[in-house]
Amino acid sequence: MLSSVLVMALAGFLFQSAPGSPAGNVANAAPAGLKAPDQTSPAASPAKQLPPEELADIFMARKRYRDALEEYEHCDQHSALILNKIGIAYHQLMDLPNAKKYYTLSMKANSHYSEAVNNLGTIYYSQHSYRHAIHLYKKAIHIAPNSATVYSNLGSAYFSMRHEKEAMEAYQHALQLDPGVFDHTSNTGVLLQDQSVQDKARFHYDMARLFAQKGMNDEAIQYIRKSLEEGFKDRKKFSEDPVFAALKGNPEFEELMKKEPREL
Repeated sequence: MLSSVLVMALAGFLFQSAPGSPAGNVANAAPAGLKAPDQTSPAASPAKQLPPEELADIFMARKRYRDALEEYEHCDQHSALILNKIGIAYHQLMDLPNAKKYYTLSMKANSHYSEAVNNLGTIYYSQHSYRHAIHLYKKAIHIAPNSATVYSNLGSAYFSMRHEKEAMEAYQHALQLDPGVFDHTSNTGVLLQDQSVQDKARFHYDMARLFAQKGMNDEAIQYIRKSLEEGFKDRKKFSEDPVFAALKGNPEFEELMKKEPREL
């Protein structure tokens, strides 16, 4: 689920919203909080010369979340950004109480830090507390109205509540802001994105319909395939719904329509 984009230079992974910390200068002496490596030893690690936050971010990219937490301990514990990153590390370890604690601390450190607000929403979403999640996603959108990831999360929460009209409106807004929003799968940045919904087959059908409406046929076919793989049974919708008319005659679409329905 943890289905919320930023570049971490040394880590080589993509964030989804607000920029991470700027790259620090690598000095000969170790920064505060890290023991200086023995420069004469061949086993000395160059990574140990990095500032704690950058080193922690690298550990996050490598999914070494406990190591990341140790390094974040040496960072500014009053920084909303650091507190949010600590929350994400706990979140990835499935320690939701501590993740929730640090997202909340991040929000207290900076009430306008939308990433922490969104991430707290993903905690409630994972616990099926969709109304609370929606409240937080809306709050995050009020702070950062151009975040495609948060709109995507809002759509997922509405979809899980079977509020399909509101869900499609949120998804459509997310697509307008970032046509590739649903391709983002990294949850190691400062902004987390919900990726799962209760009824995947129906969700993928609705997404296919949304992409077809926007004339994004390749993406529509991709989601048609996903819906069929998840066991979507009402195939006649693809042939009868005028939204999919432009796909008729497309070899890939026609091939999908010929495949036998998947038995679940």
